[in-house]
Amino acid sequence: MTDTPPYVRPDVALFLQFLNAVPGPKFWQVPVDDARAMTAAMRDVADAPVGELAVIRDLSIPGPAGAIPARLYDSREEREAGPVMVFYHGGGFVIGSLYTYEPYCAEVARLLDLPVISIDYRLSPEYPFPAPAEDCEAATRWIATSPAELGRRVTGLITSGDSAGGNLAIVTTMALRDRPAAVPVLVQHPIYPVVTLDADWPSMREFANGYLLTDEAMAYFGEGHAATPGDYRSEPLNFSQQGMPPSLVTTASLDPLRDQGIAYVEKLKQDGVRVEHRSAEGNIHGHINIRQAIPSVQSDIEGNIAALKNLLAEVAATA
Repeated sequence: MTDTPPYVRPDVALFLQFLNAVPGPKFWQVPVDDARAMTAAMRDVADAPVGELAVIRDLSIPGPAGAIPARLYDSREEREAGPVMVFYHGGGFVIGSLYTYEPYCAEVARLLDLPVISIDYRLSPEYPFPAPAEDCEAATRWIATSPAELGRRVTGLITSGDSAGGNLAIVTTMALRDRPAAVPVLVQHPIYPVVTLDADWPSMREFANGYLLTDEAMAYFGEGHAATPGDYRSEPLNFSQQGMPPSLVTTASLDPLRDQGIAYVEKLKQDGVRVEHRSAEGNIHGHINIRQAIPSVQSDIEGNIAALKNLLAEVAATA
């Protein structure tokens, strides 16, 4: 008797067939600059176009080790006071960038009808743990002060990110819970986040190869980032989530990180946090920036943003 194979969407199966047949070295087998270039090139093949947007503007944010580049996306030239999403990109703390996540951030700015600010934090291995988390916290605190560079008054924050960026969203929110910024975090939206250094999960074993995020890639990211075990920034799952804002957590059913993401949802529930969990069934890790190659991802993103709007409306109604 054999186990039933997992459900894979038809467009996901076609993408994985293409991806797994691509010849040549993988990004974890080449120098880090080449790995980043390969990741950037993948955007042009797999992701949707950036599309029209009223504002795409670069920012420079003061950080603990110098200026932190960032980019503002907005569907409107001018806005009254309101919330802002702060987005922390994925890529294992090693290979992501403003460029690789620009299509996603632009789409969220359109769908959510709020400004999105993407943070280009320092990357490992040049700047290992905890440099990325330090940059993200500093950048988010700066945004909360409504600096003139934003051209709008910020009344609240939405922290979001995927994978490594999902970790950064959570730990930034924890830092601002414990030492509040100028305005509160209204909602957090981690997407298939990294919440523990523990690799002993069924999904880690089931999807270790052939589903985009492989065990070799995870080992490469882990070695480069060099996270400290027992630190809340590397293992937020093991720390209290009491007092965290309402949370929308997205996982993917074919993702090695699926089970730890679900465990984080349960942790939030146990600690009394309002949480909504959305699972992208039949989809893989990293899907938010593969919209062109996997067309069904568009509905995943639209569903996430609809749920996020509902959470924000709940927060506004109780303010």
